[in-house]
Amino acid sequence: MNVAEYERMYRLEDTYWWFVARHRLIQAILRQHYGIPRASCDQRLLLDVGCGTGAMSCYLSQWGKVVSADFSHLALQFSAQRGLKHLVGADAMRLPFRAATFDAIIALDLLEHLPDDRAALCEFHRVLKPDGMVCALVPAYPHLWSEHDIALMHHRRYVRRELGERFISAGFQIQKLSHTMTLLYPVVALQRRLLARKTPRIPPQAAMPCFPEPVNAALTWIVTAENALARRLNFPFGVSILCVACKSEPLATDT
Repeated sequence: MNVAEYERMYRLEDTYWWFVARHRLIQAILRQHYGIPRASCDQRLLLDVGCGTGAMSCYLSQWGKVVSADFSHLALQFSAQRGLKHLVGADAMRLPFRAATFDAIIALDLLEHLPDDRAALCEFHRVLKPDGMVCALVPAYPHLWSEHDIALMHHRRYVRRELGERFISAGFQIQKLSHTMTLLYPVVALQRRLLARKTPRIPPQAAMPCFPEPVNAALTWIVTAENALARRLNFPFGVSILCVACKSEPLATDT
């Protein structure tokens, strides 16, 4: 992404409804998996891969020591401004970590940026400990492709079955595979269709329109409430796709 997009993300990531709701969803999944954060969490090691400007890493620190990794030096510079210490320049397709290092990996809107997402998933599997967990969010539906994706340098948008097959091929067992941002899908689909009819701006810009605070708060509440249901149900459509998967070691065979 260009400097302007990183600056905008850094400015909005703690307050903009889209980011806030997603951060809350991941925190809720971690609470469901690990329970309420306790002092013993210090022994847990988490990887925030594709950490962007670092807001998610700050929240993850409740559950253990967080390593924040990103391919972009700009992203790491913004993350450093948040006071994050364990910053690593890394290519998700060739992670610079030993096998079986991490208890959990968080990958928010990362896989769509990679030329080879399959290689990244294999790397996730390699660096996770046995029974380690990965939480990933990706954009859904190729028909929603627009200037937004160009500005964010996406390679693809996903369909749910395709994403699940890629995780399984990498050796994961899927615990949850669901669309999210379901209620807002008609609005986003209309917006992206209108954008597709326009001549792209130079440089292209991500679709993150600013709203008055009451509207932003209402959108945050709507998506947070929907995410509470998404933790129990699998939604059949939506703007994003959530995948929660675990690394399971193959069973030993008698010789």
